[in-house]
Amino acid sequence: MSSDATNPALNAVFWLITAVLVAGGIYGYNNFGQFFGTDAILYRVLGLLAVSAVAIAFALQTTQGKNFWALLKGARTEIRKVVWPTRQETTQTTMIVLLVVVVAGLILWGLDTGLGWLASTIIG
Repeated sequence: MSSDATNPALNAVFWLITAVLVAGGIYGYNNFGQFFGTDAILYRVLGLLAVSAVAIAFALQTTQGKNFWALLKGARTEIRKVVWPTRQETTQTTMIVLLVVVVAGLILWGLDTGLGWLASTIIG
């Protein structure tokens, strides 16, 4: 299925085939359960997965599909470049965040208590 899908008409045909496959897969999943007996869900799911794979293959032949695939490959490359923190760095950062949250909570509690006392003193 390697074709040049830069042609807008060919793109439209591939999207139409993709839409028909998705609709057919949904229809088949919903309506053919009674034909398979006790293993209905297994065969329905396997059929839906197979139709989905073919629909994805058609969608990836379009210009938008090729751009999306290039985006996924680029994202994978960028994820490999990320320098992940060590366990010690993660633990230290978490402790700092917790400390700041507790301190901020105490400051806000103090302000709330003080302003509440002031308001009750003024009101009577």
